[in-house]
Amino acid sequence: MNSIIFTHTFRFIILALLQVLVLNYINFLGFINPYLYILFILLYPLKNNRVVFILLSFLLGLTIDMFSDSGGVHAAASVTIAFIRPFILKFSFGAVYDHQTMKFANVEFGSKLTYIAILTFIHHFILFSLEIFNFSKIILILQNTLFSSIFTIILCVLTTIIFSRRN
Repeated sequence: MNSIIFTHTFRFIILALLQVLVLNYINFLGFINPYLYILFILLYPLKNNRVVFILLSFLLGLTIDMFSDSGGVHAAASVTIAFIRPFILKFSFGAVYDHQTMKFANVEFGSKLTYIAILTFIHHFILFSLEIFNFSKIILILQNTLFSSIFTIILCVLTTIIFSRRN
């Protein structure tokens, strides 16, 4: 139990630090930004307390907001994907998720990619919608969402492959 808490605390701190110290300063073509910190939300264990999970997601988003001076948009997007995560898990993994026997390391790559992609697109759409907050700039919102999501998905998949435990 203590090693699980340590692992998630370590993941929370490392992803938050990596985001605010390195990834926030990556800005390809003026609008492509990676948001790797959502990996904490994506990989959080399924069987843990949902209220604690949503609270941790809020704290992670708020931490990113404090260092990015972004007024709460990361917290709102993080809480949203934490809240809808069970529905996306059920959609992506089906019966494996229903029986609560799923481990992210043991599921097939296509299902994992679908899960990561859906939550990343939702997170980024909410993030950029709240950041720009102007419906007349919907093309800019969609452009930022699409390209930043693709970059974030690639980083998330590579990170999960690199740091996955081999059996």
